[in-house]
Amino acid sequence: MSFFNILDTAATGLSAQRIRMSVLSSNLANANTTRTEDGGPYRKKNVIFKQVLQGVHKGGVQVDRIYEDTKPPRLQYDPSHPDANEEGYVAYPNISPVEEMINLLESARSYEANISTITTAKQLANAALGIGRAQ
Repeated sequence: MSFFNILDTAATGLSAQRIRMSVLSSNLANANTTRTEDGGPYRKKNVIFKQVLQGVHKGGVQVDRIYEDTKPPRLQYDPSHPDANEEGYVAYPNISPVEEMINLLESARSYEANISTITTAKQLANAALGIGRAQ
């Protein structure tokens, strides 16, 4: 694998994790949104990655799709809420803030690992150039 392939592969990981962090942040921000433009509560969004192979040794990852979760909303009894139904229940997004935070931390760690890969590749390339200069 060439130096540039390493950088390209790590860059695809950075891009994919940035999108995932954005979606997870949106889920967290809307964890209590009971009314959207489409009507009803906010629907949790999930990110699916897929492997990308370009050429013999080049690879990476990219976002395949972002889809809305199909789980039913969480119902909570609150008859005074403006979005309560006839029985007094309010439909909240089926989002667990704890689960979203864990996923956000996992995504951030993957992002950091890709940065570390780029940094290490750069250091190795500089060391290889240094060997050539020392002779």
